[in-house]
Amino acid sequence: MTGDPQGLVEVRIIGLPLAEWAAAQEHVDGLLREFALIGAGREQGLDHHEPRQLLELVARIQAEYEGVSADQEQQLIDAAESGAQSLDLTYLVPASTALACADLGRALDAADRYCRQGDHLLSLATPPAPLAFRRWYLGEFVAQIGGDAPTPWPEWVSTQPS
Repeated sequence: MTGDPQGLVEVRIIGLPLAEWAAAQEHVDGLLREFALIGAGREQGLDHHEPRQLLELVARIQAEYEGVSADQEQQLIDAAESGAQSLDLTYLVPASTALACADLGRALDAADRYCRQGDHLLSLATPPAPLAFRRWYLGEFVAQIGGDAPTPWPEWVSTQPS
């Protein structure tokens, strides 16, 4: 981790697996769409804490960090379109990103518990591969902002139980 005079912290994502990234993105996008529909039901008297909490958190993070990762998002899209298998990225982010990533991880875990209840959703809890990716990716921001060295995906995934 390195800092800069503007208070930004460098976070290096090494060996990001594009297939897992795409699956994680697809799952979260579908979940957010479904939660938005549930949120519309709230106006009709239904109240669901987890969907509301996640949607509010995502809106806050988007507002606070708008544009912070635009270059990296384009690199991800370009790499995926080119057929690459993995990608290294470098982010310069405010230190507050660690808390935002930890909050997002907890909110997505709560959403997974909500999905497992099966009462109100078509979406299933996050499948194992996208879940592992999410935990690694968000964890890298938290760990590196906290002073740890980057852990490449291949190294991290090799330490996880099968």
